[in-house]
Amino acid sequence: MKLEIGNFQVKDVVFGEKTMFDNGILSINKEEAMAFIKEDEHIIDLDIVIAKPGESTRIVPVKEAVEPRIRLDGRPVFPGVTGDVEAVGNGRVHALKGCSVLGVGMHYGSFGDGLIDMGGEGAKYTLFSELINICIVADTDEEFERFEQQKKNRAIRWASHRFAEYLGNTVKGLDPEEVETFELEPITKRSEEINKLPSVVLVMQPQSQMEELGYNDLVYGWDMNKYVPSFMHPNEVLDGALISGSFMPASSKWSTYDFQNFPTIKELYKEHGKSINFLGIIMSNLNVSLEQKKRSAIFVAQMAKSLGADGAIVTEEGYGNPDADYILCLAALEDVGVKTVGISNECTGRDGASQPLVTLDEKANALVSTGNVSQLIELPPADKVIGELEALARDGLSGGWAYDEILGASVREDGSIIMENNAMFCGDRIAGWSTKTMKEF
Repeated sequence: MKLEIGNFQVKDVVFGEKTMFDNGILSINKEEAMAFIKEDEHIIDLDIVIAKPGESTRIVPVKEAVEPRIRLDGRPVFPGVTGDVEAVGNGRVHALKGCSVLGVGMHYGSFGDGLIDMGGEGAKYTLFSELINICIVADTDEEFERFEQQKKNRAIRWASHRFAEYLGNTVKGLDPEEVETFELEPITKRSEEINKLPSVVLVMQPQSQMEELGYNDLVYGWDMNKYVPSFMHPNEVLDGALISGSFMPASSKWSTYDFQNFPTIKELYKEHGKSINFLGIIMSNLNVSLEQKKRSAIFVAQMAKSLGADGAIVTEEGYGNPDADYILCLAALEDVGVKTVGISNECTGRDGASQPLVTLDEKANALVSTGNVSQLIELPPADKVIGELEALARDGLSGGWAYDEILGASVREDGSIIMENNAMFCGDRIAGWSTKTMKEF
């Protein structure tokens, strides 16, 4: 499979008379764009707001992030979501780089929603402060979940995917500034030189724990609660096969933007044929019962061994209950002779003194931490809020609270905030582009 991603660097995003891309400027006809988004009758109130790096702007509650793209042959960018189920991972797509479409609640947030600061001290906590964000700020008629802490957020999330494809159309007929090519030879057809290198597989554990459908990550539009571990080509992940869900605390989340640009996959590609033989991806899942967790670990270990993997990288979306799947998988791989490294965040409590993962195993002896979800973050007021700041305290966002007897409310009268890292949108960057480092005291 050969995937080509033609990249167009976005220098600025503005509202204008015509939706178009020219000389690095993405111009959006706001009236036409809003009419397109409101074709979904469940969106009852809407605004589109542009947020740029360095601004004193706070965005909350953020539900989804998507990179604008278009597929040149007419297939949907996100099969099973923005169009029919079609195979992806091959052919040419065009991408608008340096920007994202954000799905933002106009009023109501939920457990899996997060916060982004575009400037100041808060900007360092999330990748999305570095992008120009085109914010769909919407309210919906999904009354059945309006006051639920856990929301599916379907209308706003689907609007983000559709609008990202809509904007991608601006570069469909243009020549890209650069083309990234991702191609792996079939495993049994590789050269002797490549086969002599250590063989490595990436094991991904997207969020799939909610037994009621609609909250979990999707693969080709299919709820991953119904999924069992399978072998996937890495191009499928980079090319829209996976869609983010709405379940996990925001800092632990893989947004759809993360899947589209997954840095760990790209780094493995860079080393393929040089220091490693990159076999591909075992796409696993995260489960509810212990029996399910054990079964998935068995599947993963069997596939890795059968593929001839010498080493594996395992990464989980989330923490807490998913830690059991994560550690069981690491141990099962080690048991069949596959040397394994894990990438995850940790939950060591606000004081940093608690056990970092819910369960541990001596075989899991090579772990990469991307940060503590419980770290307290205190930030001054922002000049502008996109969405509704009170959602951080009122609506059960993981990391925010209405009142704490020691710390008070997450949102203070002057607009300053205190929260756990949990609420920073994709803040732990578990996909592989974390800027965090360890410091010894």
